[in-house]
Amino acid sequence: MKIKPVHILGVAVIAAALLFGAGAFQSALTPYIPIAEAKSAKGLVQVSGLVQDGKSSYDSNGNFTFVLTDDKGNTLPVVYRKIKPANFDQAIGVVAIGHYKDNVFEADQLLVKCPSKYQAQYGPTKVAGQ
Repeated sequence: MKIKPVHILGVAVIAAALLFGAGAFQSALTPYIPIAEAKSAKGLVQVSGLVQDGKSSYDSNGNFTFVLTDDKGNTLPVVYRKIKPANFDQAIGVVAIGHYKDNVFEADQLLVKCPSKYQAQYGPTKVAGQ
């Protein structure tokens, strides 16, 4: 049985598509890291924390800046080069996606966690077994 060149080309195209897809999937994975590790992180990462009260403003270049803090007291200055998300002031938590550069975390994207209207009405939910 002789293998046709069209079959070889088809297998090569499928293999290339699989390799490209695997590479794209791997580059889309952005790890969560603690604030304490953000300064030494390489590449794109996600950092979660609370916004320090009174520490959000616009700098002289028009960038939105704020300070994230965690439950251990670690802080991280963040600059976001877009406009502040509309629900930022009501946020109970923020996830900043970006990289650390020049003593500041440069966020490319912000995910804002808002309080639940049901939690405020009925109090915190209890999980079975607690």
